[in-house]
Amino acid sequence: MVSLAGADLRGSEREGRESNLIVFLVDASGSMAARDRLEAVTGAVQSLLRDAYQRRDRVAVVTFRGDGATVELPPTKSTVAASRRLGDVRTGGRTPLAAGLDKARELIEREHRRDPARRAMLVVLSDGRATSSGGRDGARAVADAIRRRGLAGAIVVDCESGRVRLGLATELADHLGAPCLRIGELSSDSVAGVVRAAVAAG
Repeated sequence: MVSLAGADLRGSEREGRESNLIVFLVDASGSMAARDRLEAVTGAVQSLLRDAYQRRDRVAVVTFRGDGATVELPPTKSTVAASRRLGDVRTGGRTPLAAGLDKARELIEREHRRDPARRAMLVVLSDGRATSSGGRDGARAVADAIRRRGLAGAIVVDCESGRVRLGLATELADHLGAPCLRIGELSSDSVAGVVRAAVAAG
């Protein structure tokens, strides 16, 4: 587990001309915490898309809640489309993590067929809990498949709160072959900073 503060997120950015597909996978289960995650991601999407004039980057958002997963924002370069589609995303219910990972995998594979040269980055915002639709075993299996296919780099942003921590996000990151990060304050700037640093690191 790596903990990051604002200065860390600004420290390793560099400009590049590569084309990237950034796919946010957001746990939209629960209530207030889910809304906070979505607000942070929505702001991060807008910030990243404002940078996209330098490259041909596209950003997508997948959420999971209740009984399944939804592509809330298909891959786009448009800040207008992002504002319109992310303005009223539903939250609440159980946590079908496996369904979310599988939906993200399908999206990344489809976009890879369209543009094999575009680099993909999967950014998972979750505490690692899986309370429906395959449970933890299903989530592990899909995460392992994403790692084996090698079509995307990945980052897990650990959103677990409370004094007792189960470490499930770290376990998920291990199956994805990804770093697990804990951000000091979850915000649009901090989430965008994590993505920029990861993209710059290549």
